[in-house]
Amino acid sequence: MIQYYNRKTKQYEIENVAGGKLLDWIYCSPVGVGTLELLVKKKLFSKIYGHFCDKKSSRKKIQKFIDDFNIDTNEFEVLADNYNSFNEFFYRKLKSAARPISMDKNLLISPGDGRLSAYEKIDINQLLQIKGFTYNLNELIEDKLISEKYNGGTCLVLRLCPTDYHRFHFVDNGYCDETKKINGYYYSVNPISLNKIHKVFCQNKREWCIFHSENLGDIIHIEVGATCVGTIIQTYSPNEKIKKGTEKGYFKFGGSTTILFFEPNKVKIDEEILEQTSLGFETKVLMGETIGIQSVFEN
Repeated sequence: MIQYYNRKTKQYEIENVAGGKLLDWIYCSPVGVGTLELLVKKKLFSKIYGHFCDKKSSRKKIQKFIDDFNIDTNEFEVLADNYNSFNEFFYRKLKSAARPISMDKNLLISPGDGRLSAYEKIDINQLLQIKGFTYNLNELIEDKLISEKYNGGTCLVLRLCPTDYHRFHFVDNGYCDETKKINGYYYSVNPISLNKIHKVFCQNKREWCIFHSENLGDIIHIEVGATCVGTIIQTYSPNEKIKKGTEKGYFKFGGSTTILFFEPNKVKIDEEILEQTSLGFETKVLMGETIGIQSVFEN
């Protein structure tokens, strides 16, 4: 059972996990773990399933998925019946009114939908994956020089469930460098996996870049792939002017993670989110939702 905090209701809710029983079997049973290491974590498994989700025959999965997880079709930019494959539905665009964005330069917004954990004054050599498991930033991006700039800064980990909106966005005006790609495995990023597999984010396929924001300093943007996420698509244009809220890219099928790193004294995260993280709970957020402010140390 996975619980998360709902900011709107001020209540803890139980996550309806897509494929929850299968995840439990794969990560918690001896036979399942063997299957994970031999097959599920490998690129071929996710590539085959991703290929199926790109086929027209996968459309039959869409309505059942909508019904099972109570997804609001009124937010869709395209009617549910008009998607040509399950993947087209999965990385669907939403109406702009569905995710309002404050353009106030002093407000930090969430880069996407998901379950958010936030950490301030971080030690880049002891980043928390989950209680008992840590990793370090240099292992994650494989660039020690850049990593050192973020010691004492802020880390945001946004876990996307298969039911979430799967496009990710920029949190400020600015411009972005080219994306760097690091090959890896395809472990699930669900808490079930995070409790079992050490340094999941550093083992999985991932992509990262530096976003030079106007108001919040240089931000490391990282997208981490996961089981059945065979493809991370970057839709932004490197080194061109970017407006706050602009789409950066999207994930194809599967749960995934977006991680942001801020330099010291650039942002202050909402206390409510920090408190829930310290208690071991993720906080549900939507893309564009205010999650913090520009640090008082910045002019």
